[in-house]
Amino acid sequence: MPEYRQYKQIFQGQPLPFAYLDLDLLNQNIQQILLRAGDKKIRIASKSVRSLPILKQILASNPKFQGVMCFSPAEAVWFSQQGLDDLLLGYPVWQSEQLRAICSEIKEGKTIVAMLDSLEHVRHLDKIAGECGVILPVCLDLDLSTDFPTLHFGVWRSSVTNPQAALRIYEQVKNSRNLRLEGLMGYEAQIAGVGDQLPRQGLKSNMINYLKTRSIAQLRERRAETVKLLEANGAQLRFVNGGGTGSLESTREEVSVSEVTVGSGFYSPTLFDHYRQFQHQPAVGFALEIVRRPTPSIYTCSGGGYIASGAAGPEKLPQPYLPVGAKLIPLEGAGEVQTPIQYFGSEKLALGDPIFLRHAKAGELCERFNSLLLISQGQIVEEVFTYRGQGLCFF
Repeated sequence: MPEYRQYKQIFQGQPLPFAYLDLDLLNQNIQQILLRAGDKKIRIASKSVRSLPILKQILASNPKFQGVMCFSPAEAVWFSQQGLDDLLLGYPVWQSEQLRAICSEIKEGKTIVAMLDSLEHVRHLDKIAGECGVILPVCLDLDLSTDFPTLHFGVWRSSVTNPQAALRIYEQVKNSRNLRLEGLMGYEAQIAGVGDQLPRQGLKSNMINYLKTRSIAQLRERRAETVKLLEANGAQLRFVNGGGTGSLESTREEVSVSEVTVGSGFYSPTLFDHYRQFQHQPAVGFALEIVRRPTPSIYTCSGGGYIASGAAGPEKLPQPYLPVGAKLIPLEGAGEVQTPIQYFGSEKLALGDPIFLRHAKAGELCERFNSLLLISQGQIVEEVFTYRGQGLCFF
């Protein structure tokens, strides 16, 4: 783990606040992800990276990294125009102009796969693709949540919850003139995105682990049966996508899965600190400047209210990282223009010094900063743009 004084020295003289990426830790995460994925190809989730130079760097680091899962149609079109290919939309697109832009890239020979999970999607995409004169490749989103008595374990995602529902939509795709089913995706969010080794919450951790174990058995069967049924009825699936950073150990064991998706594991934000089967390195963070000291143990910093999306809760707050022992004040949290941080440790902190924090999620931090300072071997080696730094705001 890096030390406060080391990072303070590396970034001496940099205007605050800033965001950074430790390339040495990123490379450690890349190697661990390659091992955890087994023999599966790895598709990169762009929403967890949100910097084109870093995305390209990860793609180039190993042949197992193939393709990108995009979170926005405009993002996918931009990627295509920047030279990337094999782009999968992770979510459905409805706006006609966005679909036409995708079709224009397909006319140029690029591969952008649209997501669908309903007959309405099929009809709409078929109409737009027909007007554009292309065959639009599509992927079917299979819901892999598990229903227990009184508990829906997972996220409300797709309406396709069983193999028969998937077949009904595939038959509609097969009968369309302008669509071709290329893939099946199933994201087991309740496995990939839920920590199961929570500090000081042993009972809850054990319950989550129990639910995960039961859910994995059910979703494996559902995905395998869906693939088998689709292929028995003529589907030629180029890929079957599954998993996420938190579920690689289970998803890689499924014979029907050809590729896994990874995003958060590269940066490793705080929400991924508490899993039983892996521990990645905190590669990304940001620094705030101490501007006042209302008490001997409280250091007030400029900015800092970079709250993660999802259900509101203290786990979505950014967390002080260095110096070790610094923490937010519960009644104030991370503020819009100032953030008080309590610290009783041995480091001598002064006005103008940085305090380093980590975001709860991965790529969302990049929406707050124009660039990432890249460090390696104890020095800043480069500065690269985020989407924001390139004037892009997809959502």
